[in-house]
Amino acid sequence: MITNSNIVLTGASSGIGLETLKILAKGEGNRILAVARTAEEKLTDFGENVLAFNVDVGSEESVDRIFEKADELFGGEKIDIFYCNAGFPYYEEFNYADWDRVKVMFDTNTLSPIYTYSKYLEHLDGRNGKLAFTVSAIGQMAMPGFAVYSATKFALHGFQQGIRLEMPKNVTLTCLYPVATNTNFFKVANPVEFEKPFPVQQPDVVARKMVKGIEKGKKTVSPCFLFALSKVLMGICPPVRTFYWYLEKRKLERFKEKLKNME
Repeated sequence: MITNSNIVLTGASSGIGLETLKILAKGEGNRILAVARTAEEKLTDFGENVLAFNVDVGSEESVDRIFEKADELFGGEKIDIFYCNAGFPYYEEFNYADWDRVKVMFDTNTLSPIYTYSKYLEHLDGRNGKLAFTVSAIGQMAMPGFAVYSATKFALHGFQQGIRLEMPKNVTLTCLYPVATNTNFFKVANPVEFEKPFPVQQPDVVARKMVKGIEKGKKTVSPCFLFALSKVLMGICPPVRTFYWYLEKRKLERFKEKLKNME
């Protein structure tokens, strides 16, 4: 159990973030800055140790505001744990030219946690601290229908891999690699219902394993044993991955047909 810690959690109002907040809020002595675009409207039942803060994390100015608010909340004390969990997907066929639509996802999913890392180093100023990212299994294996989202997570995976080779010893970095999680994630990805990728986990399971990973200072947390096993099988026998992709591509084709019939 994480206790007596000053914590910043982004993406705190739903899904993995909300389940993580529920766990952390039970820790004795924890003070939590819970960040999301609608945190103040949704997070009203957590008591005095949780401060909800409305911010869209997808800009330099917004991340700066989070650090300023944390400094105010924690009375100038250090942030013991900063968990960059905010992110969102699109589920679609990528067949359009729209710079801003792509950029806004990279701003939130990739640039924001990268910038947070550098801000957190400045904030710690040599003191010990724990940083956490939700990367996603899709950051290790791309999926049909999630081309742009895959790209944002591959970039974040590459950043965490590279930064470990140079980050100072006072920082512990834990990265979460969940498979598809049964949350509002899919409604955000597309308002039209679509078939979820296989397999699907529950967010409370993912959150429990992530909190335990942060507590123990693990480098990575892969909450789905089946995904870890499948990576080994796909490495040994690549046709397994090809067949899996075929099945997921069929889901995308059925979704495209569904959209066509709705016109």
